[in-house]
Formats: sequence, structure tokens, C-alpha cells
Amino acid sequence: MVIFMKILLIIASVGLIAIVLLQKGKSAGLSGAISGGAEHLFGKQKARGLELFLSRFTMGLAAAFFILSIVVAYVVKG
Repeated sequence: MVIFMKILLIIASVGLIAIVLLQKGKSAGLSGAISGGAEHLFGKQKARGLELFLSRFTMGLAAAFFILSIVVAYVVKG
């Protein structure tokens, strides 16, 4: 059981790294450095299609990674 959980954790972590690298930056260049994340924070740019899917998939993988990390740590400790 512990080995299975560790394998799932490795798959989730590699998947999270890959999905983050597939996303493109929200702000590029000097204008992005000046405005920062304000445009994304206040919702001026709506994600559609592939960007929306990647964003939601990233959130799901991140949640799975955190939960699996806690579970594996608890199982290994106990």
C-alpha cells in the first residue's frame, strides 16, 4: 500500500510539473512587469478553451499532490 501511494505521488508530481510547463505566461515583457498580475487578478482576461482546461487540471493535480503528500507522510510515520 505504501509503495502504491508513493508511485501515485511521483506520478502526481511529474504531472504537475509537466502541466505547469505547458501553460503560457499571463504577462510578458516590460508591460507585464509594470502591471504585475493585476489584470489576471481582477478578471480582465477570461480563460477559454485549452487555457481553462489547463488551469483546472493544474488545480486538481495540485490538490492531489498535497493530499497524497500528507497521506504518505502519515502512513510512513505510523
